[in-house]
Amino acid sequence: MLLDTYGRIATDLRVSLTDRCNLRCTYCMPEEGLSWLAKPELLTDDEVVRLVRVAVTRLGVTEVRFTGGEPLLRPGLAGIVERCAALAPRPRLSLTTNGIGLERLAAPLRAAGLDRVNVSLDTVDPETFHRITRRRRHGDVLRGLAAARAAGLTPVKINAVLLPGVNEEEAPELLAWAMAQGYELRFIEQMPLDAQHGWQRERMVTAGDILRSLRTRFTLTPEGESDRGSAPAERWIVDGGPHRVGVIASVTRPFCRACDRTRLTADGQVRSCLFAREESDLREALRGGADDAELAELWRAAMWGKKPGSGLDDPSFVQPQRPMSAIGG
Repeated sequence: MLLDTYGRIATDLRVSLTDRCNLRCTYCMPEEGLSWLAKPELLTDDEVVRLVRVAVTRLGVTEVRFTGGEPLLRPGLAGIVERCAALAPRPRLSLTTNGIGLERLAAPLRAAGLDRVNVSLDTVDPETFHRITRRRRHGDVLRGLAAARAAGLTPVKINAVLLPGVNEEEAPELLAWAMAQGYELRFIEQMPLDAQHGWQRERMVTAGDILRSLRTRFTLTPEGESDRGSAPAERWIVDGGPHRVGVIASVTRPFCRACDRTRLTADGQVRSCLFAREESDLREALRGGADDAELAELWRAAMWGKKPGSGLDDPSFVQPQRPMSAIGG
């Protein structure tokens, strides 16, 4: 098992397949983009599948989520999904994406064995979308969402970040739209993982702000804490049900005590926490001839030293050098 010194067991693996992205969201990276990893630095398809196999068959991982950057930009994505779906025991497989390209890929990914998707969408307004992402691709995302629903990649979840002075008033409108479409909406507090290191705690739209905004239009009833488990989202029943809305309050309401995640970057580094400042290199060991047992032991050692919390609630918190696009969500 991937056990740490605080008794937590990691069973949920987040695998970044690329640091590249076809959007330029203001809260993630500058308009000109970033210096992407060179191809030799990236794990190959075979290496990704091998490390997922080690995690699933030797370390007790039961859920695998593919992330980026934008994972739909990975040419071998469908093949990776198919090979991971063939593992025994079979892990649950999901994908976090911006939705661009999902219209074309939803059905093939479902056929390959993908179970569901999370799609990032911060607004229902095309002009606000352009302001946030610096790209005019709002329609592509909506068509991607519809294709995911039609392909059976359900429940289709939407991740939304609210920004002060940009879309912070849209929470009720986003929720009404998501419910009408049959999507499950989750708001995520803006986190200090932007490449520009421009995040400011005092300017963040908090979970409390989001809930106050939603309650101007909806009645929200908290789900029982026992129903949450290790899920990062606190969920509320909307207007008596059946719809629900979630809020991931990584900054103001940390959920580190129940964390069950381990992360693998696109260049083969294990991260015990999204906000960790240390990494453990599996790529070098893998390419140096380590067998599966050795890789598993290195992974165990990396997770054993996991810190008790992210440190986000500490005023002295220092942002990790890698931005979200290079870490994987």
